[in-house]
Amino acid sequence: MKTIPTYEAYCFDLDGTIYVGDKILPGVINTITQLQQLRKHICFISNSPTQTRQDVVEKLRKFNIHITAEQVITSAYLTAQYVLEHLSTSISYIVGEAAIDKEFQDKQLQTTTEPLHATHVIIGLDRQITFDKLNNAMIAVRNGAQIIVTNPDQACPGPSGFQVDTMAIAKAVEVASDSTIDFIVGKPSLYFAEHIVRMIDVKREKFLIIGDRIETDITLGNLAGIDTCFVLTGASTLEQLKGISYKPKFIIKTMHELYTALTSY
Repeated sequence: MKTIPTYEAYCFDLDGTIYVGDKILPGVINTITQLQQLRKHICFISNSPTQTRQDVVEKLRKFNIHITAEQVITSAYLTAQYVLEHLSTSISYIVGEAAIDKEFQDKQLQTTTEPLHATHVIIGLDRQITFDKLNNAMIAVRNGAQIIVTNPDQACPGPSGFQVDTMAIAKAVEVASDSTIDFIVGKPSLYFAEHIVRMIDVKREKFLIIGDRIETDITLGNLAGIDTCFVLTGASTLEQLKGISYKPKFIIKTMHELYTALTSY
């Protein structure tokens, strides 16, 4: 029978699992340190389109967690990767923040500020969204551009409660353009799951995804055939879990319980 310490690879969500805002969550540092000492494979996954992989590396370093960019997937990075793999000749109009632009630049993908030149509109969370940017995105889509969305989150947890996330913006463009979203890159897409497995190169049955959101982290594992551990430090609650047919393999209150399991094996 599988127990928490018997997996070879551990994939952690970030917001609500590792930290909330600039606050590290209980048990996280001990857990990651123990896994590193056990020489387990570790990766970090996030639907955040406002962080590059390097941004995550630098943020975790402030908590004395030392990893490389190759151990990180953000939706900003993976959206650029998706475009590179499937839409390499596209010209993208980006609604989002600097992280998406940076990931597109790193992969030498074509972007434009002229909506009528765009073949695709890339939509991520944009905390400086303007009427003009929304309007240009609508114009591009009405002119034939397809809509690619970095992540399906409608709201995300923050230090002071929930805040607007990507899908709220994407839905505005979808409605205004009288169109439909063509592809969503982030969790729980199978594209995201396949990229995790490819990155770590460990069989799915030896993987454990640890996350706080039922609709993204736990659903990702369910769709991809990867075991999950639901941690109650973020967005979803035990009450919400009662309403779904599939269940996580493990449920923990905080990451300290995962650390205890690792050290008592």
